[in-house]
Amino acid sequence: MKFTELALSDPILKAIEAAGFTKATPIQEKAIPAALEGRDVLGIAQTGTGKTGAFVLPMIARLEKGRARARMPRSLILAPTRELAAQVAENFETLGANHKLNMALLIGGVSFDKQSAILDRGADVLIATPGRLMDHMQRGKVMLNAIEILVIDEADRMLDMGFIPDIEKIVKMLPFTRQTLFFSATMPPVIQKLVRDYLHNPERIEIARASTTASTITQKFKFLSQNTPAMKRDALRELISTDNVKNAIIFCNRKRDVGILQRSFAKHDFNAGALHGDMDQHSRTETLEAFKNDKIKLLCASDVAARGLDIPNVSHIFNFDIPRHAEDYVHRIGRTGRAGNKGTAISLITSADREDLADIFELCKITAPTWIDGEPGAAGHERSGRKRRERAPAKERGKTAKHETKSEPVAKKPTDAKTAPPKKAAEQTARPAPENAAEEPANEKPARRRPAKENRSVGNRNNNDRGRGRQGKNNVVGMGDHVPAFMMKSVKNIR
Repeated sequence: MKFTELALSDPILKAIEAAGFTKATPIQEKAIPAALEGRDVLGIAQTGTGKTGAFVLPMIARLEKGRARARMPRSLILAPTRELAAQVAENFETLGANHKLNMALLIGGVSFDKQSAILDRGADVLIATPGRLMDHMQRGKVMLNAIEILVIDEADRMLDMGFIPDIEKIVKMLPFTRQTLFFSATMPPVIQKLVRDYLHNPERIEIARASTTASTITQKFKFLSQNTPAMKRDALRELISTDNVKNAIIFCNRKRDVGILQRSFAKHDFNAGALHGDMDQHSRTETLEAFKNDKIKLLCASDVAARGLDIPNVSHIFNFDIPRHAEDYVHRIGRTGRAGNKGTAISLITSADREDLADIFELCKITAPTWIDGEPGAAGHERSGRKRRERAPAKERGKTAKHETKSEPVAKKPTDAKTAPPKKAAEQTARPAPENAAEEPANEKPARRRPAKENRSVGNRNNNDRGRGRQGKNNVVGMGDHVPAFMMKSVKNIR
């Protein structure tokens, strides 16, 4: 469907044409008419399907009339990461080029004063990450009681990053009569609850089954017999050198590994950069621009680059580490194969990744995975086999210990007597003599010492005097029969 059929105004259509867009994507085709009618929208679609345009275009159309007041924005877009928020801001500037709408971008790594100055002038559109927005709210720099449209983008990523409590606090500050546009690639139970709480009779638009990957992506897996970082880096460099890689994003689970991998590439004369959450905003933006402009061929990244980033023509995605959550796999490989282009995703697998890989196969409905250099076979189950081998000796040790307890009961009694509660004197006297009289002193010696230790500890606690603690059973508890003199004095009854 063409954008001219979506009841958009002429200034918007001119901006779309100037941006080079001609046809609407499936989610845009279904979401824009519902949003223009003022209905709540629930959009479920994989990454790279044009979700940003699906809410930016109707938002611009609805904000054409009216003007924002100081510190009271008219619409709010919440994004999980700085990069995604900045990308939404770029799309808004491009598609709203023919409108005089003010926009404020609230993200970390930018001066509070500059952001506050923009809010003071009035912002029609407020694009923010939850954490930075909460900071401005606590400082009294922004009020949300004039919000007409709320957009929550990449809601499942918000859940993964722990932003759900912040979102709940933010939504409580919004008017009840607002319009809500809610977009997510996956629908875990927590996100479903948010949909029930925040949306009223929404238009549900599901372009693809939740947690599916694009058909334009070729997925491959390579099994490594040893789980060592050096071996994984060697295998990765070999794949990059032989798989006709134009450019690639390489994902690691830990920020530290991102830096190590980038330095390893530089040591072997590969053109690589790094991107992770501990970098300042200027460095992150600079690295992304260098990768987009082909100044960097390889981008080593954490999951900060897994969501929402629209980097065109990425030929390969490599998973140096399998993600801990299967949903993150969908978003990682969604950085390639975008806008109908072909892409390749290759994951390095070790025996320790067996369970995580099974979750990915189940989520993405992968029944016949493509293995580089052959299927791992029995080697892929090395982890489970190792567990069985570790459990077997433990059972054998248990049987041996049990056998030794039966044949040599005396050797275990000191430990049992040490941990058992002290017995009364009458019970100790009535205890039958041991069968082996020769071993009686060894058995009785710990038992005779135990009451003395207990008496010393009681004496120390009750009397705060080590000497009196030696009295054992004669320790005085409280004041005993002694009554202090001050308690014997008569007290006058004063009325």
